[in-house]
Amino acid sequence: MASTITKIISVLDPRTGDTVTQVPITEPADCDDAVARAAAAADGWARTPPAERAAALAAAAGDVRSAADELAELNERETGKLRGEARAGVDAGIDALVQFAQLGPLHRGHALQGGWSATDLMVPQPRGVVAVITAWDDPIAMAAGPLGAALVTGNTVVHKPSERSPQTGRRFAELLAARLPDGVLEIVDGDATVGQQLAAAEPVDVVAHVGSSAIGREIARACAERGAKALLSNGGNDALIVDADVDPAWAAGQAALGAFANAGQICVSVERIYVVQSIADAFVNALIDEAISWVDRIGPLVDERHREHVHAHVEDATGAGAHVLVGGEPQPGPGSFYPPTVLTDCTPEMLIMREETFGPVAPVRVVPDFAAALTEAANDRYGLAATVLTGNMAHAQEAWRSLPVGSVKINSVFGGAPGGASEPRRASGTGFGFGPELLDEMTAMKVVHWSAPGG
Repeated sequence: MASTITKIISVLDPRTGDTVTQVPITEPADCDDAVARAAAAADGWARTPPAERAAALAAAAGDVRSAADELAELNERETGKLRGEARAGVDAGIDALVQFAQLGPLHRGHALQGGWSATDLMVPQPRGVVAVITAWDDPIAMAAGPLGAALVTGNTVVHKPSERSPQTGRRFAELLAARLPDGVLEIVDGDATVGQQLAAAEPVDVVAHVGSSAIGREIARACAERGAKALLSNGGNDALIVDADVDPAWAAGQAALGAFANAGQICVSVERIYVVQSIADAFVNALIDEAISWVDRIGPLVDERHREHVHAHVEDATGAGAHVLVGGEPQPGPGSFYPPTVLTDCTPEMLIMREETFGPVAPVRVVPDFAAALTEAANDRYGLAATVLTGNMAHAQEAWRSLPVGSVKINSVFGGAPGGASEPRRASGTGFGFGPELLDEMTAMKVVHWSAPGG
């Protein structure tokens, strides 16, 4: 019997405000059915040889590669991401799928040294049903990791893409599901209410969430109540420290890249800047020039609701004494554009310095020295990442060792070697969300002691 549609997700083009798509939200009973199908398929998929699971994932990666342009166009229309950046996100997702297809069959346990007449093992096993709830800022790259790792280790999955990019997320998941047995990858559509239902569903053994810290806390509570595992990759408030010995113009270029790329809608975007007083004037002047140069190089924010959030942070700052040096007002015309914005005279109490803005805003706080910058950067409830620009080896060593975040980047706001994985801290989440360690997160280690009858 067909379900009754009670609510629709409407996605508007962030550039024009025109309707891109309307997607029916999965009804609660249908969501329960999807979880039940995944649970029913779990034993068979767990028994499938790891090499066969990996081959299916590798084949799906090839299908995604063939559909890369289609996926990039969907992403561009739904989120406003520039086409080149959207295609880069697809390519990153493909790379993640290929990586997990290669690593999955190699994932192993340990033999223990017990008595001569016994065998002792530590064996990783799939956890069961994994709910994967992902974000819109890079909907394919962010989903490929948890989906790939969960599937290749023998778990079945119920996937809910973000309601802000439902077509992109669903199409990507459909390409994977087409290579898998029935029930191994189920897809549901919806907003936070559907995510909450998945987090509370008894057959779900793991909830892997990529998104806001507020939703992550709700998921953690729901999982704790029933003993499920919560794997959370949540928000950040990443600091950038500009030391006294760096070239101010180069540092301003790094700050602009970190704050304005993808209109500031990256989980590791620069959210707050601490610059040592001796180079502050030169740095700020160069940052103004950089912001002006970025005006025609960024797309819109994902929607009007998010633009209101970004502007509310700017207004809170100016109301508390911050000064807008460039930008600071929503751009006129259709769509949800917001200009690259530079703020000075920012203080720790302002929302722009305390909370994740997730927009093209560069708030600057001038500090007397590097030690003060390090202290203030560390004094934050988030713990995702941070960047330090310095030529001082001692400062760099002190920074990466003492900053309470999952990733520290020295002299480059973005970048890193393949396979790198970090654990976010504090309000930014818990567990490995990427890299080979994600295979450990998706499995449970069982100890086996095997001896002969009679001892």
